Amino acid sequence: MTDADSEKRYIFLDPDGTGSDQGWVFVIVAASTGVVYQNQGGGISCIQYEQEGYLIPVFGRGLDSELKGLFTRELKDQGTRLMDWPTDLLGQLRAAVAFYVYGSANRDDLLPTPLALDDSRLPEVVEGWVPVMTPDGPGILVWANSD
Repeated sequence: MTDADSEKRYIFLDPDGTGSDQGWVFVIVAASTGVVYQNQGGGISCIQYEQEGYLIPVFGRGLDSELKGLFTRELKDQGTRLMDWPTDLLGQLRAAVAFYVYGSANRDDLLPTPLALDDSRLPEVVEGWVPVMTPDGPGILVWANSD
């Protein structure tokens, strides 16, 4: 661990796995904040992924149901890293991540904007960890891993 790493703060989202019963969705916007968020992802692979930035909560009931349905039913709990996405499943993923979120107060336009799948990082997509574009730039959409 470098000195810079030791100065960072690590936040484990859903560290004990109890949040999966409640359902939750967050966006981690990539930024040099000194705070690194970690989330378990990858279906039955159970891999810890991490992103430095700031967290935007997405509020509402059952927000993760489409995402869980896609990754648990359609993809049978398998991680999808480096997957060649079929057109129909890619369309479902795009629709499932299009949550409306507010950007930071540092922008002139404060209207909610839909998230968009970041196609340039499509090989990084796994259950519980999807690269998106936010009103403030690149980010990661996270929710509770299914296992």
